[in-house]
Amino acid sequence: MYFNKTNIKSNNNQLNNKEADYPLFILVSVLIISSIIFSYSLTIYTVEFFGYDQFHFFLRQGFVGLVAIFIMWYFSLIDPDKIVEKIGMSFFIVFFLLMIVMPFLPSFLVTESGGANRWLRLPGFSLAPVEFFKIGFIYFLSWSFHRKVIHKPKKIGLIEEVLLLAPYFFTFFIVVFVIAFLQKDLGQVVLLAIILVVLLIFANRSFKIFLALGMIGIAGIIGLIIVAPHRIQRIHSWWAMVQDGILSVLPSWAETYLRIDDLPEPYQVSHSLNAIHNGGFFGQGVGLGDLKVGFLSEVHTDFVLAGITEEIGLAGLMLFSTILFLIIWRIFKISRRVENQIYHLFTLGIALMIIIAFLINSYGISGMIPIKGIAVPLLSYGGSSMLSMAIAIGLVLSISKSVKDEEPIKKEVKRK
Repeated sequence: MYFNKTNIKSNNNQLNNKEADYPLFILVSVLIISSIIFSYSLTIYTVEFFGYDQFHFFLRQGFVGLVAIFIMWYFSLIDPDKIVEKIGMSFFIVFFLLMIVMPFLPSFLVTESGGANRWLRLPGFSLAPVEFFKIGFIYFLSWSFHRKVIHKPKKIGLIEEVLLLAPYFFTFFIVVFVIAFLQKDLGQVVLLAIILVVLLIFANRSFKIFLALGMIGIAGIIGLIIVAPHRIQRIHSWWAMVQDGILSVLPSWAETYLRIDDLPEPYQVSHSLNAIHNGGFFGQGVGLGDLKVGFLSEVHTDFVLAGITEEIGLAGLMLFSTILFLIIWRIFKISRRVENQIYHLFTLGIALMIIIAFLINSYGISGMIPIKGIAVPLLSYGGSSMLSMAIAIGLVLSISKSVKDEEPIKKEVKRK
């Protein structure tokens, strides 16, 4: 008995003495500092138009960025068993309830965007609950899949598998209603849906359930687009840009059915592509560039990648993309090596959240898909996005303290 207690104490001491993933912390900090710099250089027109002080966005993003770095560092020192579950479940419950009540709050407590109340007004700043709910949703799936799904046999009947996953489908339906209808944010629903499907794959579910989910998902997205005029407007704007290219490779009879005349001009995406083109390979220089001066709105938020490319060129965009993918790779590495299955699914979900948001944004500003209004992780201006990502990465850093060490490669010595 004494020997067992000694072993437990030794394991706890080993965990406390183990360092978090230092390279991951450095990579994320580099992006946060870069975001602070570009919050100054990209907002030249915005501060003039609204009459703000020239350091308005820089100081706000700088303060949030420093708080974000501190949060990551602080979480990296804590045992994951002490914070991951508490934060994950708290975020899932609290921010879900907050999103439900936000449409009914008085106007002085919320900020409207796109015809929906998406931000909660607090003293000195605004808070977007959906950014923090995503972390809670990922943890809830990881925790619940571990308890109810992951240990079930893979080869079971479709009806039995549907019944097994029915509570998650019902939960996600409520999430869709709250985010897509009450907050009118289809982009976040698409992001969470992809995370749900991928985590189900890693939860040992059969392929047939994914075919059923795929058909239901496509039908659901089409339905959500049809019932919202602003989404149809975005589809039309996107189709105006790509229809000539797509119809040129299709049979001639397809043009009769698919070509739509008198479509709205895709000004935002056109200016975004012009900014990327103007940047060339090395860019116009930090603080320079023409498209951000009144042509490309929200250049420091949704279109930050276009603004960055105009200033530091394709080389700079490739550098930041490489850093972002290195962050994803570090998180995947932690996910692969951690023995706790809840932590494995959670870190995997956080990595998916980052990469899917980046791809949706980059594809949108380049005209490959309709604009979704999702921020670029760690680069776009915005306190809620930055703080939520810092908390997510901080939890991953905490979990990285519990990963098992890689076994050294043993070299076989051949005897002659």
